[in-house]
Amino acid sequence: MLYTEVKYMPERSKTFLGSPSVVRLEDGSLVASHDYFYAESDGFDDGLMRMCSVYRSEDDGASWQNCSQLIGAFWSSLFLYEGALYMLGCDRRYGSIVIRRSDDGGFSWTFPLDADRGLLFQGGKAAEPPNYHCAPTPVLVHEGRIYRAYEDNVTALWPSGFQAFVISAEVGSDLLKASSWTMSNKVPFDPTRVPSDWGETGPGFLEGNMVAGPDGQLWNILRMSTEPHSDYAAMVKVSADGRELSFDYDRDIIRLPGGTHKFTIRRDPVSGLYFTLGNNNTVPGKASQRNVLSLAASRDLREWKILKPMIVDESGLSQEDSLRLTGFQYADWQFDGDDIIALVRTAWRGAVRFHDSNRITYHQFKNFRRLCAGMEI
Repeated sequence: MLYTEVKYMPERSKTFLGSPSVVRLEDGSLVASHDYFYAESDGFDDGLMRMCSVYRSEDDGASWQNCSQLIGAFWSSLFLYEGALYMLGCDRRYGSIVIRRSDDGGFSWTFPLDADRGLLFQGGKAAEPPNYHCAPTPVLVHEGRIYRAYEDNVTALWPSGFQAFVISAEVGSDLLKASSWTMSNKVPFDPTRVPSDWGETGPGFLEGNMVAGPDGQLWNILRMSTEPHSDYAAMVKVSADGRELSFDYDRDIIRLPGGTHKFTIRRDPVSGLYFTLGNNNTVPGKASQRNVLSLAASRDLREWKILKPMIVDESGLSQEDSLRLTGFQYADWQFDGDDIIALVRTAWRGAVRFHDSNRITYHQFKNFRRLCAGMEI
């Protein structure tokens, strides 16, 4: 497995690494971020899960330097907008929706003190709703608006209590001002509309991806937890103004490789195809499997083809131990010329379990378009 290690945490720290995000700046340097989380059994309060580290690479990912530490940043996405670097996420686990801007490539950042400086939507106190949730999924710019998917865990139940929604702003507006942003309606998941064996806690809406279909229709494509079954996702329709979401249970539940876990979907500007990196299931009945990360492609967002496993466990563990201890998960990635660059939340060689990742790793997948020859639109 070829990778560059951005961050490592030893097992004895009882601290795990999450929410990787990566972007290449206009000057060619790379910026990466991740946050930290803890075992729920250790009894940590949600308010403690709110620290983020930022890194830069000046040598195309061969080495990384920690350039900033942020307090009050969690589950955040990095993106570029009008020449500046932004970070959009929450201020803590199930907290407020906040945004930051960096004008010097990730070294220094604004702080979301109030509604004029990046505090977009206030979360509830402790476990009181709204309990905002997200992951490092794409910030979409389309037809004059910027969109980002979120969820509200209104009942504090995972995942059935999560309601899907979208925030959006006009291109050209000041993204640090709360007045620039609107929030859609919130769509709860109705477990009575799906098979009764889809998860002991019921499926729900998780970690949505904003994407525009081939016809320009906007979709929020969300992860679905359907254990013991795998690889399903939900396509929630989004209005052009970002204010109305709707979901058709009969038509818009799709088979998506890796749909059981967090994924990122982006459209390739060269081929017109959609790509995703996700944890597709290869061991029937093991829906929690995250020890394979595969690249898949689609022409229309509904029919997906697995192109190739991009990362597999080469540690020599038995299948049982690999499923228990290894995870290549929560990949955030970008098109980078002929290649894909990715930052991965990795549990490997010394992790307590597959979920509790001990590494953040950087990967380059060369000449990825050769894998989808003949699929071009």
